[in-house]
Amino acid sequence: MAESSKNVIDPGIISRVHQIDLRARMVVEGYVSGLHKSPYKGFSVEFAEHREYVAGDDLRYLDWKVFGKSDRYYIKQYEEETNLVCHLIVDVSESMNFGTVDWTKQDYALTVAAALSYLIIRQHDAVGLALFDDKIRTTLRAGGHRGQLQRIFGVLEDVKSGGDTAVGKVLARVAERVRRRGLVIVISDLVGDVNDVLAGLRRIRSRGHDVIVFHMLDPAELTFPFERMTMFEGLEGHPDLLADPKSLRAAYLEAVSTFRAKLRTGCMAERIDLVDMDTRTPLDVALSSYLAKRAAQARAGGGTAR
Repeated sequence: MAESSKNVIDPGIISRVHQIDLRARMVVEGYVSGLHKSPYKGFSVEFAEHREYVAGDDLRYLDWKVFGKSDRYYIKQYEEETNLVCHLIVDVSESMNFGTVDWTKQDYALTVAAALSYLIIRQHDAVGLALFDDKIRTTLRAGGHRGQLQRIFGVLEDVKSGGDTAVGKVLARVAERVRRRGLVIVISDLVGDVNDVLAGLRRIRSRGHDVIVFHMLDPAELTFPFERMTMFEGLEGHPDLLADPKSLRAAYLEAVSTFRAKLRTGCMAERIDLVDMDTRTPLDVALSSYLAKRAAQARAGGGTAR
């Protein structure tokens, strides 16, 4: 496996590996494993309260700031520190097949899901999976054993491209189905009405779940680099369109900027982590950067990574 001096895995190498379990291991064991020995233990953990230290407590959780002020030893306690249940909600609609670099958005998303599953099972927590387009197509109930990991990899290997998407409607359905408080991770390009997307996310958040959204973005969607007269292929029911990109660029980029700003504002209001995943960024770097930041904030006393 080729690596740079900074231990960054070539995304082209990963994208050419067809076995999803090998992709996951390359991501996790390449860069992520080089971080703190176990920064991901309950990476959805939120700080709950302090309690006084008693003999036998893990000294890693001593709050030295409190000791400095009170000269007494206190332990940080966390919610959901063990038996985390994570639900991965992965978009497999037609628009996810778009790609102008080594990855399509779908390939990138499936590998994110596989890598997170690998991490969660390795930290002895439970993970479930749902694939969706305009409805939930495939589900796996949450489990925490090695067999569960192989089942998830099997489903991800066998993904067939879906049709139209209805993110908001699907997320509302997820909120109804997932009753036990846990972590819900949405992996999608979020194509659709931003108000519907935010309404669905709010439904999940209102059930007490911690929510992370990995927003899949191809670089061409961010920069609209087209110059010549171009035939744009319609996806998810939209017709093909022959157009001069120069006449569309300003309006397109403004619409994308408005969508992303409204999405970010809405997520911040609900304390939902929104993580932009540009498919030209090496996946191991994108994941490890976010998870390390989230773990650091959990150790510091809660909050979400931005």
